[in-house]
Amino acid sequence: MSDEIQGTGVASVATQDLAKSALAVLSNVEMEIRVELGRAKLTVKSLLALASGDVIELDRAANAPVDVLVNGTLVAKGEVVVVDDEFGVRITEVMGKEFEETGAQRG
Repeated sequence: MSDEIQGTGVASVATQDLAKSALAVLSNVEMEIRVELGRAKLTVKSLLALASGDVIELDRAANAPVDVLVNGTLVAKGEVVVVDDEFGVRITEVMGKEFEETGAQRG
């Protein structure tokens, strides 16, 4: 093995250690996680006319995945599940770097 390859391996390990320590600093930082079922646009008149039992139609099909947003940024997609009589989200897809480049901001 050449010195150049060995040097790259050492640098890679050092970079990984640095990344782990940087993440450790953030491990106790609280972030807002929001799950979005869909969206709807209403006029103020329609909003004020809402009553108990009214249905607001969303822009998404019932079987479509929900968006999981962290601090307003789309990070994953998932499906709604029920766990012990409470709602939860099963993550089905984590957004990758290629998604980031096309614009992951929602909100």
